[in-house]
Amino acid sequence: MMTISLSDAGKRYNRDWIFRHVTYQLSPGHSYAITGPNGSGKSTLLQAISGSLLLNEGKCEWSLPQKSLTPENVYRHVSICAPYLELIEEMTAKEFLDFHQGFKPFLPGVTTQSIIEILGLEKATHKQSRFYSSGMKQRVKLAQCIFSDTPLVLLDEPCTNLDSTGINLYHSLIQQYCTNRLVVVSSNDEVEYGFCTERINMADWK
Repeated sequence: MMTISLSDAGKRYNRDWIFRHVTYQLSPGHSYAITGPNGSGKSTLLQAISGSLLLNEGKCEWSLPQKSLTPENVYRHVSICAPYLELIEEMTAKEFLDFHQGFKPFLPGVTTQSIIEILGLEKATHKQSRFYSSGMKQRVKLAQCIFSDTPLVLLDEPCTNLDSTGINLYHSLIQQYCTNRLVVVSSNDEVEYGFCTERINMADWK
């Protein structure tokens, strides 16, 4: 159960402000969509929320029940799927998921084998991911994010390269495994964020 509080938060590159004066609270058990056209700063705000990007003004605070987190420890409680985060292509799906689990355990009752079956990748279990289609790679990226036992799930353009079957799988994973977690989706496509109950429009923070 994680709560995130943004207070007068701003980020700029050189003299150009990507966003400014963002004051917002994200609460556990809710889902938030960061929306706006390409280049509006959606991914930048998502990275700030993840703790991987320093703000130029204001602050972002993370807290668990009875415990505040320092920025350098936030990563332990966050899982993320994003276009700029790639698989290790020399690894098979099984090797990659086993490797990832060594850093962030899976949700209770979930195993590497059960994930591969849910993804429909049984026949590719022992194939290096560099031979996967872009859609297969995206399924594995989503899995390592959603099945990690973390209170915060960050999804940046999560349906990239997915066909209709993959999109249905994405919604099924969200519905089954993210109900009681804090979920933030960065996207300008309602197919990806339609389930979100709150909207953060980047145009409001320029």
